[in-house]
Amino acid sequence: MSTDHNHIALNIYNVKNSDHSSSMLKELRQSLSSSQAYRISNSTIRFQTHFVIFVSLIGILFLIVLYNMAYTAPKLVSYGLNHPHDKFVYKLIEPKYPLSQPVSIDNVGIKFRIAIISDLDKASKSQTEKNMWYSYYKKGFLTWYKTNNSIELVWDLEEPKILKSSISMGGRGMELSELVTFNGKIYSFDDRTGIIYSINEDNTVLPWIILMDGNGTDFKGFKSEWATVHNSNLYVGSMGKEWTSSSGKFINNNPMWIKIINKSGHVTHVNWTDNYIAIRKAVNINFPGYMIHESCAWSQIHKRWFFLPRRSSSKQYNENDDEYMATNMLISADNNFNDIKVTYIGNIVPTHGYSSFKFLPSTNDRIIVALKSEEVGSKTASYITAFNIDGTIILPEIKVADLKYEGIEFI
Repeated sequence: MSTDHNHIALNIYNVKNSDHSSSMLKELRQSLSSSQAYRISNSTIRFQTHFVIFVSLIGILFLIVLYNMAYTAPKLVSYGLNHPHDKFVYKLIEPKYPLSQPVSIDNVGIKFRIAIISDLDKASKSQTEKNMWYSYYKKGFLTWYKTNNSIELVWDLEEPKILKSSISMGGRGMELSELVTFNGKIYSFDDRTGIIYSINEDNTVLPWIILMDGNGTDFKGFKSEWATVHNSNLYVGSMGKEWTSSSGKFINNNPMWIKIINKSGHVTHVNWTDNYIAIRKAVNINFPGYMIHESCAWSQIHKRWFFLPRRSSSKQYNENDDEYMATNMLISADNNFNDIKVTYIGNIVPTHGYSSFKFLPSTNDRIIVALKSEEVGSKTASYITAFNIDGTIILPEIKVADLKYEGIEFI
């Protein structure tokens, strides 16, 4: 029995032997009443403690379930965007594009901020600063008028910004060949050093990754020519052509590899030789014939790769003849490169080859804005144009500058 019971028995014994029985009986009643109250109170406390622990465990389990749901949700994006829930998750976790807010114009047009980047080749080396290489970063506004499907382009009045770096390979650097928005930042690609630079708001550049040629074990920097975002990863490609001598003699397949980079900067090297061969076979070109790619974009809407080859020929490569081998082809392929389609845009201008393009936002990837570059001897120039993916020209070629700009992006 409990201590309280012993206490009660003692009280009863004392009552029988006391001359003050009535007084002791009163004490007995008080003792019984006090003991019973204690027991009821103790039981209540034990019951409340168990209930609180139970509720707490349920709460902890609920929080764990919520955490796991939040942690696994981004993985839906890698499964594709067909399902409406996937689309919802994609919008939540992906940074906005373009990075600056487009401006609506009286419900008849949309104004976008755009930028282009230069590849000055050997002229990239500064003549005034020691061990410094530079590139021009030109900005402007592109307005698309929805009502009549026309485009207006206005460049900033101020001179292009100068992006500088002291990093080079073999005495060359900052030969920037593409612009792309990825993971909330704008990146450009040096096709000499293999460096991917992030471009900051103050127009400085910061090296992010160095891509090495071929399968990644070559000491030579990767000759990056195009870049696009696919399945939340950054895909970077080169010319898509066998590396040959100036007369077309085969050396290696290094430019036919691509790089897949995730948001943390991990690089996977993938051999795309079969894909590039399939693309040129679609227009009856076989080696030693060639096709040079400097622009590519993945469309999540169409679930297809789009290419605007810069130059191509059914004949063996020759560096002098190559300057006149521009194309007017828009080639698209499904993700497995089994279904390949070719569309022709306007007439060929033999020295004007595509160097970069982007889909115009808000058009469901129907309209392309593209840069063309010209290199004939020491002469260089750049042009901009726009057209529908069915080949309809919206903006005929407009000369941008007597410089070679090779990357365009909506910023």
